[in-house]
Amino acid sequence: MPVPVHPAPYLIELPRYGSESEGYLTVAEADKTIPFPVHRTFWTYNTPELVVRGRHAHYHTQQVLIAVAGRIVVMTETALQGVQTFILDRPTLGLYVPPHAWHTMQYLAGTLQVAIASQPYDEADYIRDYHTFRRIWCA
Repeated sequence: MPVPVHPAPYLIELPRYGSESEGYLTVAEADKTIPFPVHRTFWTYNTPELVVRGRHAHYHTQQVLIAVAGRIVVMTETALQGVQTFILDRPTLGLYVPPHAWHTMQYLAGTLQVAIASQPYDEADYIRDYHTFRRIWCA
């Protein structure tokens, strides 16, 4: 059976409305700025700078990661694109992470990350061992 091909991870510019004098609003809408129906949203905060989070891939879940405040260095790895590095450093920039993409995140102190996901949480959807990920998707 052929391995499904997913799009590469890519950056998404989210719209910004408002002005410096009154503040700004940024919108993320399912099937518009977010390229999938949204079934879960969660956020990560107070992560120490030396901690690397993520360290997993998903079988089915798509995500968009956004640094609402602060800065995140995201490393992704896919069979076709290899390793890529993305910097999320403004609330109008999201990173689309497709299924089958190993990803890690490292945060600047005080960073607030919002993650928008296409699936509800399901532990069976996670590949948490890097060698298993390489064996399944990068062979």
